[in-house]
Amino acid sequence: MWNALNTKLLLLILAALTALGGAALYQRHEAKIAADAAAKTAAILQQQQRQAEEQRQHDEALRKQVEKDRKQHSSAAAHEGKTWQTYIP
Repeated sequence: MWNALNTKLLLLILAALTALGGAALYQRHEAKIAADAAAKTAAILQQQQRQAEEQRQHDEALRKQVEKDRKQHSSAAAHEGKTWQTYIP
């Protein structure tokens, strides 16, 4: 009788330990998946920030070029009227 009870108790303890071990492995696996996803997200965010900075630099260079061209064309147009004032047909 004691032998059957001890065997059942031992099986119950082994089942509980197996369940705890399985839960620990599952938790470790899920933590690894979460860490991998976080690393991937961080890499994507870093790439997006780098692209945004490059786009800002490109936009700034384009804005400066447009401003330079506008000033250059405006100054040429300012002197254009003077040539017609001295025109004699």
